[in-house]
Amino acid sequence: MILTPPPSPTLLIVDDDEDILSLLTLFFRKHGYTVLVAENGAAMAQALAGGMVDLVILDIMLPGEDGFSLCRSLRATSRVPVIMLTAMADHTDRVVGLEIGADDYLTKPFDARELLARVKAVLRRTGEASGRMPADARPYLSFAGWRLDVARRELRSADGTLVLLSGGEFDLLLAFVEHPQRVLTRDQLLDLARGLSHAAYDRSIDVQVSRLRHKLEDDPKNPALIRTVRNGGYVFTPVVKHQ
Repeated sequence: MILTPPPSPTLLIVDDDEDILSLLTLFFRKHGYTVLVAENGAAMAQALAGGMVDLVILDIMLPGEDGFSLCRSLRATSRVPVIMLTAMADHTDRVVGLEIGADDYLTKPFDARELLARVKAVLRRTGEASGRMPADARPYLSFAGWRLDVARRELRSADGTLVLLSGGEFDLLLAFVEHPQRVLTRDQLLDLARGLSHAAYDRSIDVQVSRLRHKLEDDPKNPALIRTVRNGGYVFTPVVKHQ
């Protein structure tokens, strides 16, 4: 029997710099990826509507609608992973990117090999590169009326409503769910969530926790599920059941 190799992951690179688009297109195609390009938000929307995109590499500084706005709009309807490119090393850009649901970020100028490593890491975490895991490969996890489908990377409320999570949010929630009722420091969460392990500042975890609280908690300002432990980190309080 001849096995058909899995399709190569498709990247959508959104940048108005033609030189960067050309260089990255050649680089990623050389490494086995299918590459689509867009120079602005309209072209990005057209590319996304035209077929399956496994990951978006999105520049912040774009003509017309900027990368922050595009990422925010995309995250409202899709879980496709996003790596943002910023020309500024200011942590503010990075925090804003995380707040609107980006999975990773890289500061220009960058080494294409580092971007390749980031792409591989994000695709590996989200499972978009090689397709979804079998439904019975890993369990369902339930807590406080919520149900987390680990294989499909889906979170559903008690009435079955699907709640969209970015890749980083899902990985952080999974870290909490797999270590309930235990104080986890920010460093431990960085390691467990993996995608944030390269970040050198604690605020990245705080931003992701804040986003999760707004999606999980009845009152995000007085959280009951993810509590802050002063000078300690965070603790996930619900009882977690494996199904």
